Amino acid sequence: MFDLFKRSKKKRGTSKKKVAKAISKKTSIKNFPKKSSKKILKKSVKKITKKVAVKKIIKKHPKVKKAKIKKAKTKKITKRRISRKKAKIKKVVKKKISKKKGLKKKGKKTKKILERKSEDVVTKMKLGIKGFDDLFAEGIPEGASVLVEGGPGSGKTIFCLQLAYNACLAGKKVLYMTFEEPEKRLLNHMRAFGWNADKYIKSGHLEVRKFNSLDVARSVEALLSEAKRELLIDIQPILIPKDFKPDIVCIDSLSSIASAFSGEDARFRVYMEQLFKYLESHDITSFLIRETSHPTHLGVSYTEKGSAVSFLSDGIIVLYSIIFYDGNRGRGLEVLKMRGEDIKRKIVEVDIINKKGMIVYPNRQLKIKGSVGSYKLT
Repeated sequence: MFDLFKRSKKKRGTSKKKVAKAISKKTSIKNFPKKSSKKILKKSVKKITKKVAVKKIIKKHPKVKKAKIKKAKTKKITKRRISRKKAKIKKVVKKKISKKKGLKKKGKKTKKILERKSEDVVTKMKLGIKGFDDLFAEGIPEGASVLVEGGPGSGKTIFCLQLAYNACLAGKKVLYMTFEEPEKRLLNHMRAFGWNADKYIKSGHLEVRKFNSLDVARSVEALLSEAKRELLIDIQPILIPKDFKPDIVCIDSLSSIASAFSGEDARFRVYMEQLFKYLESHDITSFLIRETSHPTHLGVSYTEKGSAVSFLSDGIIVLYSIIFYDGNRGRGLEVLKMRGEDIKRKIVEVDIINKKGMIVYPNRQLKIKGSVGSYKLT
């Protein structure tokens, strides 16, 4: 820049405007007029300093202007972008923190909701008896009280022994309570069908005990008299042993317990109500054998001991002894009711085979062959 001013001294007739134009347009010194004066040059040199010249070039030169505007714009854009990114990051961080806090608060609520849902959802169990589980949509609800009804020789005890063994195979604890047959005879029945009961008795999964029905009736009367005839009595010391916590209880049979309460039907009903409540509160699935001389649900007017139990129970499984008019006999099975489960309403054929146990044929419905009344259910 100063070289231009030095060269401009040699020329004559220069002015402020011409010097500024020469600087801004980068014109050559040859274009300046010859006439010049030293005074004007001195004044112009003093006034037009290096900074002023640079400023004028920046102001007047279009390329420099655009470059400067672009830089300014890019700076502003970058600042905005950075600020936006920071704002987004802050929002995300706040959301995460709020979510964590919310999850801690909601965690307790969700746990409670899940617990309620788990309580509401009833798990279904299968007995493992061949063909029997096909009569249900899913299975028997856990914690249900199921009556196993039938006449003598219909297969009630074998049915319960088989489901008890299958439950032990599945890792569940089973208490088989007998009021009629001794433990040894029941264990021999199981061995005859190839069910290794001794293995599960040693492992603590199976418990077979005999109880006296008269002792149960007396203890109930004593408890009722102590409670001043109130309906609340303690069932556990009477029936369920304290040293064994079962998942499934089989009671063989209710008929013998009902006979012990002879003439005291109200007390028997109170006892059964409390028993069902106890089993339900402890999530114990129970199978209670009841011997009937005639199927009461077939519409025949006949009163059976302990018939009120059928209304208290959640399910009824009926085993029939069939008498054909040609002299032959057979077996049948029907799921009469099961609360909270879809069942196939039909009487199907059943066989008891040595070293196999009970086999149910769900597709073999019992039908009348030939004339009406070709068989009789007992």
